[in-house]
Amino acid sequence: MNYREALAWLYGLQRFGIKLGLENIQRLIAELHIDLGRARVIHVAGTNGKGSVCAMIDSILRTQKYRTGLFTSPHLVTFRERIGVDGKMISEEAVANGLNTIRDLVRDWDPHPTFFEVTTALGLKYFSEAKIDVAILETGLGGRLDATNAVQSDVSVITSIALDHQQWLGQSLREIATEKAGIIKPKIPVVSASQASDAEKVIRSRAAECEAPLELVNDSYQKTPVGLSGEYQKQNAALAILAIRSAKVDIDDSSIESGLASIDWPARFERWNNRFVIDGAHNPAAARVLAQTWRESFGDQRASLILAILSDKDLRGICEALAPIASFVLLPKIRSERATPPDKLAKILSANTPSLPYSATQSIADALDQARAKPNPILLTGSLHFAGEALAYLRGEPAAFEECAQ
Repeated sequence: MNYREALAWLYGLQRFGIKLGLENIQRLIAELHIDLGRARVIHVAGTNGKGSVCAMIDSILRTQKYRTGLFTSPHLVTFRERIGVDGKMISEEAVANGLNTIRDLVRDWDPHPTFFEVTTALGLKYFSEAKIDVAILETGLGGRLDATNAVQSDVSVITSIALDHQQWLGQSLREIATEKAGIIKPKIPVVSASQASDAEKVIRSRAAECEAPLELVNDSYQKTPVGLSGEYQKQNAALAILAIRSAKVDIDDSSIESGLASIDWPARFERWNNRFVIDGAHNPAAARVLAQTWRESFGDQRASLILAILSDKDLRGICEALAPIASFVLLPKIRSERATPPDKLAKILSANTPSLPYSATQSIADALDQARAKPNPILLTGSLHFAGEALAYLRGEPAAFEECAQ
């Protein structure tokens, strides 16, 4: 299989759905002879901020001249974003070669590995061959039974926990925190963002059960500028720094300063230009943080809001969080099959905030044309999938067939 054929096979695995468990990934690690050697492993779970924290850790460590492997999800524009070594995405050739090997290996497996299990194995194999110094692994869903949890870590990192993916992780904050805290391992240090009381109790209990030293980060990093906008990113920065040090990886202040200043992590309150902001907020907690960050940046000036949300999300909660910063809402039809139809989102908006004008559009291009005609700054948000499609459009790149869940 060439690159496109290999990805077509991989996306075909979505028919197996999401299956939480470690048996397949443990077997893949064994049969692919994956060995990270003496590399330190930083494992990151949570609801919001996981990707930003991983990107900060990676940027600081690369500034310090460590050879890093970064595994994150989902991607925005191309699948290759999920796996990187030393700040460079995995090549098309390496994706094709790795997936060819895995396809031949798992052809007759029952149960067959899922999309995410195969992607995790592909990333770990790539890291093992690249002889990295530090692996930074972001969970895909949950933590306890997430494929990334099959790897022995040197520190467990838990970012802010909120309600999301309830159909998989449980309906309460306590249940979701139990899944996220499942990355905590015996006697391995744990660092956590400040949490709601229910989540904090779960984390403390799990850490005590595992005899794992726990530190909660309640302060934010204020010493030098952070390249990502928003006060919450300074909190993420403090968590990233403590994670590195808890993994017993040596860093100096100049690498922290340079790494945080130069971080590039798209669709996290990304200022595309003077008028455009792109953000992947996709649950009510993230949308509330986005609204606060908007006020920090634009004061009382309201947005022309271009909004697209996936159908399995808390549509009402996201709309309620964003309505106070919007002067007008545009609801484009986007490519994702999981997207909420614009007319359904319109009904929720009109029920929640009858005075807020809105308009459905046939495409992102139409929405942007209407938004540009108004004087307000423009905010595109509601989903990382939508953020990726918007970025591809603004960059003038073809929207790949590669969009995918998880």
